[in-house]
Amino acid sequence: MQTSSNQEMKRVCCLYRVSTKGQVGKDDIPMQKAACREFIEAQGWTLANEFSEKGVSGYKVSAQNRDAIQEIQRDAIAGKFDVLLVFMFDRIGRIDDETPFVVEWFVAHGIEVWSVIEGEQRFDSHVDKLTNYIRYWQASGESLKTSQRIKAKLEQMTRDGIYTGRTAPYGYCLVHKGRMGKKNRKLLDLEIDPHEAGLVCQIFEKTIYEGYGSHRLAEWVNDQGVLTHNGSKWQSNAILRILKNELYIGRYVSGEVRSNLIPELQIISETLFAQAQKILSARSTSQTEKQEQSTAFRISEYLLSGKLICADCGGRLTTTTHVDRYEKQDGTISVNKTRRYVCYHNTRSLRECNGQGSYKAEKLESAVIETLIEFFQQVHVSPQDKLLEWQMRSKRKRLDQHKLTMQNLWHELDSLKAEVVNVLMGNSKFSAELLNRLIAEKGMQIQQETTQADMLREELSDQQTAMKSIVNRLAQFEGWAKEFELCSPERKQVIILHLVNRIEVGRGYTFQLHLNTGYILGSNEK
Repeated sequence: MQTSSNQEMKRVCCLYRVSTKGQVGKDDIPMQKAACREFIEAQGWTLANEFSEKGVSGYKVSAQNRDAIQEIQRDAIAGKFDVLLVFMFDRIGRIDDETPFVVEWFVAHGIEVWSVIEGEQRFDSHVDKLTNYIRYWQASGESLKTSQRIKAKLEQMTRDGIYTGRTAPYGYCLVHKGRMGKKNRKLLDLEIDPHEAGLVCQIFEKTIYEGYGSHRLAEWVNDQGVLTHNGSKWQSNAILRILKNELYIGRYVSGEVRSNLIPELQIISETLFAQAQKILSARSTSQTEKQEQSTAFRISEYLLSGKLICADCGGRLTTTTHVDRYEKQDGTISVNKTRRYVCYHNTRSLRECNGQGSYKAEKLESAVIETLIEFFQQVHVSPQDKLLEWQMRSKRKRLDQHKLTMQNLWHELDSLKAEVVNVLMGNSKFSAELLNRLIAEKGMQIQQETTQADMLREELSDQQTAMKSIVNRLAQFEGWAKEFELCSPERKQVIILHLVNRIEVGRGYTFQLHLNTGYILGSNEK
């Protein structure tokens, strides 16, 4: 490597980085600093400034969110240094669609970018650009593989019933039970705290048997003078975390992975936990807990009040009562009331609406009740798997399509990567510029497909969680099926409140019922 002793002395800015807080106390940054200073001395340069990033991931944290990178770029624009020096180039970052362009930015602004181990990164040719991109593409892949290995390890530990958290959830404490880690470090495991476990049981019991909501429960716990593990007052979200945490039935959970039952950690019975989930699901189906509690038993003479939507303009239907009075021959006054649902936008010409402006309540309610009776009969005779499976089939199919697309893209990217050597040797049908662009495009496509697949997996996971609550509610549906046809109007309204999300109504009394289970029921009767 050539020195610059015969050149003008260059001012150097050094960047040191460790990606995890666990590395901060080790010798990583001192090692990087010593190597960079020795390199500067050997080159005959002078040290202008140093920046250290501790516990900052170069794979997860964008350069625009890293204070050190931002300050170094400002110093570069101000002309405060000539060379950016790192121990290895991945200290600048590991994001394949960002870091190569960060390096190019410095070079474009007259800053030389050097690594103690890898030398200078230049951009004299298209091959240099391709090499620069490949370096960070490989670094990104290494980070991704590391992340996947850590995730797989945590899932396996969860499956084996080993606690992987750092703090104890309320109801438990951390104790050393003999497990040892690296460098003979004591590892902690969970153990039930009898005093706190009693409060956890009360939270579940008051939710199930006394109808307490999370806000009311938080106030009740605070009135007892009990604080959370971090010494703060209880909030509704802390109560909800307890009510939804499967740890209290003796199971560790990591993503979709669950451990076998661990009896020594079980505070709540599985039956009690399932009842709590059923209540939480019913409260959050269409509105917040507070709204649910305030409207759940507000009985109205209009059976479908608050549920009707105009299928044409999307506006809510309001209620009205038309009263006809006339005098009979005997002199008495006859009063005839007609209940109606009306489209507010249509009747007042507030918005273009070609739908029907008014619906007789008795006729519409009778049609909806008839449709719901048919639905309940189907629920009563249909197997559970048939009721649930159709709701997730579409998402599974889309996820399979994403997987297939990603497999093809990875195969194409591997083929392009294999062509890099031929480009460098001058034996390829591709130019360096074209291959660089193709690799970048494939990388972007893979990243997009991965993001979409991850989002779909999350949606599917949420759907599967929701399906569990539906399984618990099937027994309730069957009970409704038995009573709905003969129960009182008030009881019908309560059932509709919990079951129906919205009803879209169109001309000729056609309608679609959107149920909270995901079903859409319709009627085409004119």
